[in-house]
Amino acid sequence: MKILAKLTTVETKLLVREPGAVFALLLPLFILVAFGGAIEEGDTVLLPIAVTMAISLVGLYLLPTTLATYRERGVLRRLSVTPVRPGNLLTVQLLLQLVLSVLGVTLLLVVGIGFLGAHGPGALRFLTAFALGTAAMFSVGLLIAALASNGRSANGFGVLLFFPLAYLGGVMQPVDRMPDILALIGEYTPMGALRQSLDDVWSGGVLALSPLVTMAVYAVVVSLVAARSFRWE
Repeated sequence: MKILAKLTTVETKLLVREPGAVFALLLPLFILVAFGGAIEEGDTVLLPIAVTMAISLVGLYLLPTTLATYRERGVLRRLSVTPVRPGNLLTVQLLLQLVLSVLGVTLLLVVGIGFLGAHGPGALRFLTAFALGTAAMFSVGLLIAALASNGRSANGFGVLLFFPLAYLGGVMQPVDRMPDILALIGEYTPMGALRQSLDDVWSGGVLALSPLVTMAVYAVVVSLVAARSFRWE
């Protein structure tokens, strides 16, 4: 336990110093504040988009870049001959990235509800959407980390994947302004399913089953593929 505690402390310090962590926290917050003047009329659109973006930036950008960089630098290989096994580092990283996602989403809720006047979401429905959405986005990030040859390529793959998923998922523009076929495809992407569920949360309706199932399938299937594909060195 002492080894894991020390590892967690070290990894936390490294994460705090990582510019990408600051970017993942501040970009969704900036978007929320910049467009927050119309939040009284549009909080059921703006907050779900900002929360979806916060989770997705961590899952698609920060998580795979960190893990692929560790493999590239031989950190995982060296850990395999120490009491701190590579799996422990992976577990700590997943937990820290989860904490970062929670922190980012909490900032958005505090600013959106406390300062911009948005109404709060139902707790149970929000936690359900958040948990499944985070699991789905992290699974995609793990697959990127498994397949990327180094940290730079993981970074590039994550960024390149983020933008089409954001467009298809209705994060970059309203779904009703998209071609029908693209809107339909977007419903079955992890980012689109997360945004849909969060829309349901803020609109006060019942959580639709299809987005929840979509996120669960991504979380399970893509995680299994990532686990089978992951290389420690």
